Amino acid sequence: MLKLYGFSKVNAAARGHTRDLRVLWALEEMQLPFELAGMDHPAHDLNTEAYRHLSPFEQIPSLDDDGLLLSESGAILLYLAKKCGRLMPTDRAGEAQVLRWCFAALNSVEQPLLSLLVLDWTADGNCAKHREFLVGWSNRVLTNLERWLAHREFIATPEFTVADILMAHVLANGIKDPALIAPFSRVVAYRDRCLARPAWQRAFEAYSARVEAG
Repeated sequence: MLKLYGFSKVNAAARGHTRDLRVLWALEEMQLPFELAGMDHPAHDLNTEAYRHLSPFEQIPSLDDDGLLLSESGAILLYLAKKCGRLMPTDRAGEAQVLRWCFAALNSVEQPLLSLLVLDWTADGNCAKHREFLVGWSNRVLTNLERWLAHREFIATPEFTVADILMAHVLANGIKDPALIAPFSRVVAYRDRCLARPAWQRAFEAYSARVEAG
């Protein structure tokens, strides 16, 4: 059986925003049975030699599929989609588009949003020039995404795929200032459309009931 390593306790600021939610969402969409191994971040469960064997960077999530070990949320989603034949087109052209937009979510879109988020967490009031640059970078990315989403319901193909899980989660968790995304109505509607899916709602409710703030 699949064994997913996810949080059982994490610091309060990160609770509800962690990347194991991407895999939990995918597993719910795919209706795949799995065992959950809860990891206590404040107790340093991730900082052991045994866990580094699963995840070299001591991060969540990780997956053990009968001895096949995998970390990195994007890699896990693509592996599961290929394994079960769901949330991934069977034709080569469709699969290529899903791969393209998975990488776009994690590289082109998440990088500026996460950089801005970290700056806002850590800034001491002397970073106006840096913040101006990151806001401009984020706006450029969101402008291009807004253009792409014209007349599209989902990001990579006409059907919902793992690329949508990654992109929607990046948009939901990488933006804490509503004013940043407000001008991009298609991006907002796309994010909300994905997060309205019953599988996400079930995964998030179960996570919220299980994961403690530490």
